[in-house]
Amino acid sequence: MSNDITCLCFNEKQNLVPPNPISMSLPLSSPKWLTLTISAKPLNSILCYLVFLIFDLLDAVFCVIYGYLDERIEGEASPCCCSNRERQKRRMNVADDGLSDSLYERKNTFREMGFLQFGRKKEGSNRKHGGGGGRSLNRWSDCGCESCLSWANDGSDYKLHFVLKEPLLVTGENFRGNSSENVIFLHGFMCSSSFWTQTVFPYFSEEVNGDYRLIAVDLLGFGKSPKPRDCSYTLKDHVEMIEKSVIQPLELSSFHLVAHSMGCIIALALAAKYPMSVKSITLVAPPYTSSEGNDACLNALSMLAGKKLWSPLSFGSSFMSWYEHLGRTVCLVYCRNHRMWESILKFITRKRDLHFLTMDMTRHTHHSAWSSMHNVICGGAKFVDTYLIILTKVGVRISVIQGDQDQVVPMECCRNFKLKAPNAEINIIPNADHSTVIFGREKEFAYSLEHTWESCC
Repeated sequence: MSNDITCLCFNEKQNLVPPNPISMSLPLSSPKWLTLTISAKPLNSILCYLVFLIFDLLDAVFCVIYGYLDERIEGEASPCCCSNRERQKRRMNVADDGLSDSLYERKNTFREMGFLQFGRKKEGSNRKHGGGGGRSLNRWSDCGCESCLSWANDGSDYKLHFVLKEPLLVTGENFRGNSSENVIFLHGFMCSSSFWTQTVFPYFSEEVNGDYRLIAVDLLGFGKSPKPRDCSYTLKDHVEMIEKSVIQPLELSSFHLVAHSMGCIIALALAAKYPMSVKSITLVAPPYTSSEGNDACLNALSMLAGKKLWSPLSFGSSFMSWYEHLGRTVCLVYCRNHRMWESILKFITRKRDLHFLTMDMTRHTHHSAWSSMHNVICGGAKFVDTYLIILTKVGVRISVIQGDQDQVVPMECCRNFKLKAPNAEINIIPNADHSTVIFGREKEFAYSLEHTWESCC
């Protein structure tokens, strides 16, 4: 099966990428670098253990600090995933509530030692006495500016924000004289609809602009969409909000799906719920991990955000995925003060408008990002195989695109995906990573989408 995927690695001229001669023929007599490599491995392991042990301690300390601050500022401590009591409740709950096991089963040396016992007891006693009956829309550690809370102005029945690009009309009819095709675009983690509207949308042909209705969605908790603090941000929550905000109001009877990274899991869940309505699914760098075994969520966490010191991107992913309270501290410093940081960056770069990715990095709350990362990316591992079985039986066309230099989603995910969905089309882009699989090749990507949609008509 690996040979099937390897043969799909093409360069821009559709020529086979030649194998790297260096990797194919390592010299047998290289004692110096080999000895250094072998000796560096245990040193790296020890350093990694010590660094993350310190983070374990700091996260446990900040758990108690935030519990105290939340109680003082809001009247009650915000619930977190550190409590042994909550972990026991999860084990006893037979019904699957969509929450990921990675939320409560992440290992923390000091939590296992009972370091948080006093803080959790105090939190529990505060809840018994009530308090905090009228909670605000956002935590004190989240930004409360007008832009970040604009979704709350629509009342309690909030809906997702999305960008709708209607087809151009020529003499009252579409180019083909048929009803418009619909395409739903779902972005990845810590992005927004701008990921599509600012990159791929401008490169579509006149035929697509005339025949297709393009819908780029801000997922729940990101961009300009609602970020409720009482939401668990499970796959079910995300899918239901897309139904409520897009599919039902726009009366979509059929549609194509295009998704990147985390959005791929939501796209598969949505497609499995509407298998007869989905014409095609294009998944860009899907973070797929098998649901086999009882530890699917934890396996997904280890594969996609394992504790690593290198590369910087891998280190950042592990830091923000394993440490709830340290991640909240980063959001407190960066996201809550995003207007200040934006002003500083504009002054330094001498630009009036910042890149949309820079803006999207702050358009979330810690709760929405933390919960979506675990309950969608890790929690989705429990369900994705079932989704693929449903879609394979119906015969939905699935295309997977991934860069061979992706440091976020390893190539192993792509290989495993092919095993579970043998009919899926796999396209490996040489010298592309998690973002440049689209950035820098927007025109080629738009053309490939058009080809996929055309073949499904």
